[in-house]
Amino acid sequence: MSGEAEFYFVAIPAVIVLGLSKGGFTGLSSLATPMLSLAISPVRAAAIVLPLLIVQDWVSVWAFRRDFSAANLAVLIPSSMIGVAAGWLLAARVSEDAVRLAVGLICIAFVAYMLVRDRLGLAAVDRPGIPGGLLWGSLAGFTSFISHAGAPPFQVYVMPQNLKPRVFAGTATMFFAAVNLIKIPPYFLLGQFSRDNLAVSAGLMPIAILSTLAGVWLVRRVSAERFYALILIITFAIGAKLTWDAVRALVVA
Repeated sequence: MSGEAEFYFVAIPAVIVLGLSKGGFTGLSSLATPMLSLAISPVRAAAIVLPLLIVQDWVSVWAFRRDFSAANLAVLIPSSMIGVAAGWLLAARVSEDAVRLAVGLICIAFVAYMLVRDRLGLAAVDRPGIPGGLLWGSLAGFTSFISHAGAPPFQVYVMPQNLKPRVFAGTATMFFAAVNLIKIPPYFLLGQFSRDNLAVSAGLMPIAILSTLAGVWLVRRVSAERFYALILIITFAIGAKLTWDAVRALVVA
């Protein structure tokens, strides 16, 4: 298999995963950059993914324009700027594998917490708190900047509130649409928007848009119970994959 064929063999499924995530199945997007990294460097993968994310964001923003939690966004978006700034300043010093390991462990710990909470009958969080929002919003901004893996910290903060599926999806959509726009200037300053990378992004754009619309269509037809169960399964799978890849890379190094 040629290098170009191998790239598109993983790139097309990765873009479909991105679209489903932007359509409402928040968390799947964390798999896209690792999938692309099977064929190209993680840095180039992140650069190719960002323009796709931005276009998908605005398809999703239109779809969920009436369904989001303004209280969550008021806390999370300003907090994310702290994380993006930290990611920019530390981009040359922080190991992507170390970030993957941290995100993976957060995913696994979060799923364990949610299962224990449900088993013990602990009450869900009714309203978003500012201290937690500052912590998890900053982490979401940081991990999103480093490897487009901001969904797990976002989910740790928002999922215990038991929002309606469309409100949960809409809040995630608005949050990451803002975060991805915030990331544009630092990415330019780091030289990640080359002509070749943007050309690849443009070629994948139709698939990105169609898969996003498919995700929106599916979210409208999934019950709240099944939706959150699926999100937990996705979160655990992502956590296990990121943890395994990071540990393997760090041990080899």
